[in-house]
Amino acid sequence: MPQRDRWPWHEADRSARDEMGGILSTTLSQLGALARGPVPEAVRAGIPSRVIDIAGIAVRASPLDTSRAVVDFAAAQGTAAQATAIGGGRAMSAAEAAFVNGVLAHSLDYDDTHLPSILHPSASVVPASLAVAEWQGVPGTALIDAVAVGLEVTVRLGMGGYDRQARQSVYFERGQHATSICGAVGSAAAAARLLGADADGIAHTMGIACSMASGIIEANRAGGTVKRLHCGWAARAGVTAAQLAARGFTGPPTAVEGRFGLFQAFLGDQADLGAVTTDLGERWEAENIFYKPYPANHFTHTGIDAAIALRQKGIRPEDIATATLEVPPPTVRTIGEPIETKRLPETGYLAQFSGPYTIAAGLFGGGGLGVGLADFSDALARDAARRELMGRVDVVGDPALMAIYPCQLPARLTVTTASGHTLVQEVLTNRGGPDRPLSDDELAAKYADNTAGLVADSVARQTHEALSGLAAAPCVTGLLAPLAVLEAEKVSS
Repeated sequence: MPQRDRWPWHEADRSARDEMGGILSTTLSQLGALARGPVPEAVRAGIPSRVIDIAGIAVRASPLDTSRAVVDFAAAQGTAAQATAIGGGRAMSAAEAAFVNGVLAHSLDYDDTHLPSILHPSASVVPASLAVAEWQGVPGTALIDAVAVGLEVTVRLGMGGYDRQARQSVYFERGQHATSICGAVGSAAAAARLLGADADGIAHTMGIACSMASGIIEANRAGGTVKRLHCGWAARAGVTAAQLAARGFTGPPTAVEGRFGLFQAFLGDQADLGAVTTDLGERWEAENIFYKPYPANHFTHTGIDAAIALRQKGIRPEDIATATLEVPPPTVRTIGEPIETKRLPETGYLAQFSGPYTIAAGLFGGGGLGVGLADFSDALARDAARRELMGRVDVVGDPALMAIYPCQLPARLTVTTASGHTLVQEVLTNRGGPDRPLSDDELAAKYADNTAGLVADSVARQTHEALSGLAAAPCVTGLLAPLAVLEAEKVSS
């Protein structure tokens, strides 16, 4: 992108820029200042692991039918070779590479989650940042900083939709996918920073992205694979918004809080603007992002932990007469309703959103870090023994668990054995979060499990080492190139 084409409205005088918007003291101007400013070292230190996690998940998702569809779609656009699309076979434009990688990153429900906003920030921000960084040939430190600010913008906007009294996401209650809505804006901030925008330019870019933000979550309840598109579309929107802003497009300065802005459109009078701007730049919400140890909806994870704990105590699936999974009431609709459907998932994908199935997976025992990707196959979702056990699992809401929800996603599993004994296993904190962090070895094991069989061991190690050393990398171009062509055979989604 020629330097002379960048941010042409920066040449205008201050009064002209006032008329265009962008220098007023608005939410976007504050977020723009954050996105252009320094990143604390403690936040920067954790970013390479986020990038590695997303890259590994994208590799594992590449053989899915939906992944092949988006690769075919992106390749058919015939764009310039600017950035690596994992499993794409060749380089594509930055926007298309961000789209492909974002779709893959979110397709297995294995990507990280911010609490208490309950959104998945890295699956859009990391692909958008990687694509622009590779295209621009920036050093690793620039990529790290862009990812960090993109994550912070995303989760801050997510917190703006968190109802502290009800302890739930207003976005979610209204059927909206905060992950893709907020991720589009966070991806825009990251992309604009990498393209050299100043704080005003980043604010304009985010203002443009507010008009591109979208996503509904009916697929969580009724099925369909469209949710896999959401993070890719958000990443693509962020990159596109930055490219357009660089050529002179502008966004409304009050695109977040205005009468017809993003918050009014999505949240109405339930928006919490203070959650977006309070202590901005001093307290980083991005530090409250939880890794996923298991490839399933995050609401199921403490139930999986409880099931694994009972199995380790000697409880076998055939020992169980009845089982009750108690969770915070707002999560029941996602993993427990309708219960007849959740007890009979037809695909591995639907099993990822099933409380009964994930309890069965934990009790039968699995791969990865306790329950792994191989445990969510279509065949296992329809396995007779698992279905028989699922038929004995109820999912109910316990208001008492709301005391710590959604800062944690707790669960209590009560089983009655065939011999008449009752056992209770309670798990109050999520594995992978600040209270129970995954070790470097566990994160490396997750990456290795994700890349196994799809990437040569030497390539997987090389890429892991390169991404681990981002802080010292003079240029990120080519770091993902070994992942453009994978060794996978087609598998069904």
